[in-house]
Amino acid sequence: IIEVRFPSGAKLQAEAADTPEKLLFGLAFREGLPDNEGMIFLFEKSGLHKVWTKGFKFYVDLIWVNESKHIVHLKEGAEPCIEKEKMKNNLCPWYGPPPENARYVIEANSGFIQKAEVELGEELVFALRM
Repeated sequence: IIEVRFPSGAKLQAEAADTPEKLLFGLAFREGLPDNEGMIFLFEKSGLHKVWTKGFKFYVDLIWVNESKHIVHLKEGAEPCIEKEKMKNNLCPWYGPPPENARYVIEANSGFIQKAEVELGEELVFALRM
């Protein structure tokens, strides 16, 4: 678990997506997330990473973070995509890419960005929780 700390004092306990399977599926097929929990995608390289919500059953907020841990892009309320036809035909929405390279993408419950007063340019702190 990686604890992501925001300048507002908010904290998010994020499961690390660091395998090909987790990077592909993210939070897909889960029923929901407890408050202040999420997932952080740890990409090997910085880039214009896009994510999708295929198989998601709930809305999520998305936060793109660069190598120096500054927020470069935000998306509130990314739509879930669980309809069989959309999933079968890969018609689920993609989000991103950010306007500049990102190394990490954080997924949290919809409403987290507003509740935690998250803003572009803010510097985050990542702490490994054992």
